[in-house]
Amino acid sequence: MSRWLWLWLLLLVGVGLGLRWPNLAQRPMHNDEAVNAIKFGTLAETGTYRYDPHEYHGPTLPYFTLAWTRLYPGPGGAVSGEAALRSTTVLFGLILILATALLWDGLGRTACLWGGLFLAVSPAFVYYSRYYVHEILFVTFAGLALGTGWRYWQTRRIGWALLCGASLGLFHASKETFVFNLFAVAFALVANCAWNRWIDATPPVTRLPRVNLKHLSLAAVVWGLVALAFFSSFFHNSQGPLDSLRTYLPWLNRAGGASPHIQPWYFYFQRLLFYQVANGPAWSEAAIAVMALVGIAAGFRRQGLSEARACLVRFLAIYAAVLSAVYTVIPYKTPWCMLGFWHGAILLAGVGMEVLLKTARTRFAKSAVVLIGLGLAGHLAWQAVQASQTYAADRRNPFVYAHTSPDLLRLTAQVQSLIQASPEGTNTLVKVIGWEGDYWPLPYYLRSLRRVGWWDALPTDPYAPIMVVGAKFAAHLDEAKTHLMTGYYELRPGVFLELYVELGLWKAWLAQHPPKPETE
Repeated sequence: MSRWLWLWLLLLVGVGLGLRWPNLAQRPMHNDEAVNAIKFGTLAETGTYRYDPHEYHGPTLPYFTLAWTRLYPGPGGAVSGEAALRSTTVLFGLILILATALLWDGLGRTACLWGGLFLAVSPAFVYYSRYYVHEILFVTFAGLALGTGWRYWQTRRIGWALLCGASLGLFHASKETFVFNLFAVAFALVANCAWNRWIDATPPVTRLPRVNLKHLSLAAVVWGLVALAFFSSFFHNSQGPLDSLRTYLPWLNRAGGASPHIQPWYFYFQRLLFYQVANGPAWSEAAIAVMALVGIAAGFRRQGLSEARACLVRFLAIYAAVLSAVYTVIPYKTPWCMLGFWHGAILLAGVGMEVLLKTARTRFAKSAVVLIGLGLAGHLAWQAVQASQTYAADRRNPFVYAHTSPDLLRLTAQVQSLIQASPEGTNTLVKVIGWEGDYWPLPYYLRSLRRVGWWDALPTDPYAPIMVVGAKFAAHLDEAKTHLMTGYYELRPGVFLELYVELGLWKAWLAQHPPKPETE
């Protein structure tokens, strides 16, 4: 592979870093991020992790966070800093850009560079690379498995087979939905071979090469060992590997509709192709979809492909189409799940750009194609900045989903300020009472306090120096005249919390924070 390709890809990694790194701690933690942060904190502080088959997905996120934060602890320490936690997913978002190089002789050098550029600037990938959830690791390991699998297919070297096995093991240990990708890969292989044999019989015909069973067996062993190591908490939890099989019962129930995250079939396409709500900006990554269709058409027609191999292009097209169909049919939907099939579409968009460049016959036409492509990439980058910075927690953003309101940061800052005014300090009793347990991500933000109680219904004795109570209870705890309701805060859209403070503590706080005199 050309050194120039690596240099250009490293430049694209720099572009991706510039979009992903700034102000990582600016956005309040989503519920899922907070849960993952608490689980990681337990691992970092105690060395203990147990895979839960009912919730929270696989173990790769906390373990890779542990490894990364030892190198980059961040300003708030490895356990406490939002920026340090999210920098882990940023890292994997950058690795995914580099992984396109593994397909250089299948898609073509030019296609790899355009695909890498679109990955670097895609608003969806930029936004969720800054999100402390499993998805970006999941997609990165999928990309590495596809890339190393292709390298083995081309070279028949056992090293690539073993790397593919390791990638599959990490992919397996990241999220239960890896089975959807395996189904899409199997379907794409069979359909592609059928197309080669019965439809596309004109030379050059790509035939199925002879399979080395020893190599495949060793790759499968590596896959199993890697997955076993992670699910067993590196051989400290013998129940973990069995739980990794049991997990499909609860997750199948959710996929079938037993979840609050039930969305219509067009949910993902609406967010990717065109999204706008009242008084909000318009968002669209339709340019990637159009370029991907150009690449797909060329793959099935074997025209204008230059270096790109029609067989791999068709495989990726079928793989992405099947994966998108699976996620479309399943009623359970969260927006980050679309990254899997969108990754395939972005690689195909790179092929589409190469096809257009090859089709353009004059220098002027080629220059026009390049300028248009760069202009589209620039517009995507501008949207990425808007999504990850300006509208990072705004419900008008297509990637913001059941997200924590920035108002919660006011609440947590006020609680911390009250703690400083309390004579008991961090030993001050705080009671958090959420309607049906709806108080996340507060456990993350209040983790430094020593005496915090959590309830999903009003307890017999709800009173404490500081109380955070769900507004749905209509508790009116200030009627006892011992406490004062000092604030009303939005947790997330439609969910509000009330802050009650004991009168003595409130007076102590006011003494430290006297009201500013009104100016005429």
